[in-house]
Amino acid sequence: MRETGNINHRHQSLLRSSVLRDDAQPYQQFLSQWPDENSIAAAIARRKSRIQAIIGGSPQDWDNWKWQLAHRIRDSRILAEILGMSDLERKKVDRVSQLYRWAISPYYLSLIDEDYENCPIFRQAVPDTRELLPGGSLDPMNEALTSPAPCITRRYPDRLIINVTNQCAMYCRHCQRRRNIGETDQHACREDIMAALEYIASNREIRDVLITGGDALLLSDHMLDMLLGRLYNIPHVEMIRLGTRTPVTLPQRITPELCDIIRKYPPIYINTQFNHPLEVTPEAKRACDRLVAAGAVLGNQAVLLRGINDRPYIMRKLNHQLLKIRVRPYYIFHAKDVKGTGHFQTTIQEGMEIIASLRGHTSGLAVPTYIVNAPGGLGKIPLMPNHIMLLDEEKAVLKTWEGKVVEVSNR
Repeated sequence: MRETGNINHRHQSLLRSSVLRDDAQPYQQFLSQWPDENSIAAAIARRKSRIQAIIGGSPQDWDNWKWQLAHRIRDSRILAEILGMSDLERKKVDRVSQLYRWAISPYYLSLIDEDYENCPIFRQAVPDTRELLPGGSLDPMNEALTSPAPCITRRYPDRLIINVTNQCAMYCRHCQRRRNIGETDQHACREDIMAALEYIASNREIRDVLITGGDALLLSDHMLDMLLGRLYNIPHVEMIRLGTRTPVTLPQRITPELCDIIRKYPPIYINTQFNHPLEVTPEAKRACDRLVAAGAVLGNQAVLLRGINDRPYIMRKLNHQLLKIRVRPYYIFHAKDVKGTGHFQTTIQEGMEIIASLRGHTSGLAVPTYIVNAPGGLGKIPLMPNHIMLLDEEKAVLKTWEGKVVEVSNR
């Protein structure tokens, strides 16, 4: 009798395994069409050589973050020569640049493939005439009205932001703070940073401080060391976070010297923004490895962007790639209603469908929280598919990740 029972259990298990295998097959088919890592690396190497042939620079220069920053592509003629753009396309870039600044690091430009118009890297980096369409707000988060001290944005009881610079290695076309970019790069002055630190020191409920901008890691090593040291010595500040996209757009910035600074002030939490799996390169992995070795805890805050990552399997692939380089998928942000970025916006339903396509179908670690920012700076609202069908004093009726309805006791 026991043997018969075991056979039945095995049969049921095999049937269940077959169902799960069938569920996994569409994603496996997607992966079979994804280019292999060697071909991606070879294509990037070719584009890197072309960029260096046009703008100059040795291999040693390429690996120097200051050289990368100084040689950002900001001239449409050079961009057109590198990518093979037409005169009309170049003039469109110039038209947008009269209103919104742009700049692309040589490294990030090397990730744009030959079919550039359909490339998710190109769409994030190169101006698009749709940015000139009406609609949106320059400050949808009302940061100007939530700044009780210089450089400070405060929207929550126990945490706040210090905005330390308007500089980035690449000016994302979907940037929520494009109003701050201006015509020149400018770090916050020392007086304003000191005033921000004084505000934090005077408000004992502040336990969590996020340093951002712009890009926090484009401060000099000296300035970053000073700022982290001052925060680290405020007794009630328990954790420091850094907001940076340099692992994505300028991984050369993650130097041994920078890591030595980060190592001095644990715990440091670093949130970056990978939006597409093609951004997860060997250089990005090397940068993240260095940060992890320095004791930093890494998280990713992707932005859901139409035409870039609004397909469920693209987001799944991205999150799998991130976990392989020890970056925890933390948030997927619904794109904010920023002026000039309407063409990137998806519906909330599309975001919910992506989360549903992840939950249960892949590791829980690969399922970030989907966030909609409330207008006017009222904070983050987490959204997820509704798994509660009924909840009373006696029971809960719930829906599983497969859509099966189950009942559990509520006592």
